[in-house]
Amino acid sequence: MNHRRTSDRSPPSVSASPDRLAARPPKQGLYDPWFEHDACGVGFVVDMKGRKSHTILQQGLQVLKNLDHRGASGAEVNTGDGAGILLQMPHKFFVEVAKKARLTLPAAGQYGAGLVFLPRNATARRKLEEVFAGIVQSENQTLIGWRTVPTDNSMLGDTAKSAEPFMRQVFIGRSEGLDDAAFERKLYVIRKRAYAEIRTSTFSGAETWYLPSLSPKTIVYKGMLTTEQLERYFPDLKHPAMETALALVHSRFSTNTFPSWDRAHPYRYIAHNGEINTLRGNINW
Repeated sequence: MNHRRTSDRSPPSVSASPDRLAARPPKQGLYDPWFEHDACGVGFVVDMKGRKSHTILQQGLQVLKNLDHRGASGAEVNTGDGAGILLQMPHKFFVEVAKKARLTLPAAGQYGAGLVFLPRNATARRKLEEVFAGIVQSENQTLIGWRTVPTDNSMLGDTAKSAEPFMRQVFIGRSEGLDDAAFERKLYVIRKRAYAEIRTSTFSGAETWYLPSLSPKTIVYKGMLTTEQLERYFPDLKHPAMETALALVHSRFSTNTFPSWDRAHPYRYIAHNGEINTLRGNINW
């Protein structure tokens, strides 16, 4: 279903201070930021006994497809506002694919992994990976290596393709003496430092850099996709060794920000559909 972001309602008479609308584009032509509102879709599937299986993943993807009516696309029906899924760390799958990438992973829980959005230019990509490796080393963790994530963009619209990042996964080994919580915090610091030191830098391709997740417990697959496209775009999600006991999915309806690859699936720990924080809703209350 193609949901167009339009409205025939008049904007409210209440005026908002400029800083409240600073994150939105200015009013121009037929566009008025007051017409923006939230309507994303969230779904969750879990095995209540904590048993990992590929079935839970498949059921999560089906829930996502059922949330198509809560997502959106613009004038181009095959460019979606965004879709994604959060899973438990699929250790068995990662061990298998890491071997193909000539990497050896430690035991589950002894490493963290994350999907990384990188520029498609190989030279720019290598530079950003080198900078990231330096950040990992400075935080006394071990960069195990990188894996190129297979993707299929044949069904994407030109708008999504024009901004499509190069998909990689990074694996980071846990240093001795760190407990589970301390390692999770360390990966958080690495992710935040990488954003501050790479995304905001003048390096070529830095505007593409993004880490949807970096954790020893969970992994996120996401993109500027429709609900139907996510599974096709990431063949990893079809692999039988990709097992989880939970699946948290999100179908985006872009409102107070425009669609982009990094804005899809906007959570790492919790999820909501956006309606709890709309400016107009708060003013109406």
